[in-house]
Amino acid sequence: MLYIFSDEHFMGEALKEAQKAAEAGEVPVGAVVVSENRIIARAHNQTEQLNDVTAHAEMLAITAAANHYGNKYLDNCTLYVTLEPCPMCAGALQLAHIGGLVWGADDPKGGFRTKSNVLHPKTSVKREIRQEESLVLLQNFFKERRK
Repeated sequence: MLYIFSDEHFMGEALKEAQKAAEAGEVPVGAVVVSENRIIARAHNQTEQLNDVTAHAEMLAITAAANHYGNKYLDNCTLYVTLEPCPMCAGALQLAHIGGLVWGADDPKGGFRTKSNVLHPKTSVKREIRQEESLVLLQNFFKERRK
């Protein structure tokens, strides 16, 4: 039997990754890459752990998905991420020809839309999927850090 999962389901999986990041002291952003209704890559922020400013959840998920397929183009894939991608990650999504992008919380300070839309023209976009959960996770993380 084939199950068709919803955007909410896959965002829930990205939220699990974000929780892992929070538990590791990272900014709680999580991502999953889905192809044919199946998760092929999972990642969360690891910039502190890897001492690498490019180790965003999206970048790590793109790399894992490309390795899964042995191909740098992900036009049949959708990335689910808990926070609107930054310009760097959006640029990588453009170069990967990502087929779809779904995010939880908008990032009015650092999201790619604050700079310019750098996504591939054929990329479909959905936003604010499970937004409240994504925001609460981020807000709680930064409350704890600022104590």
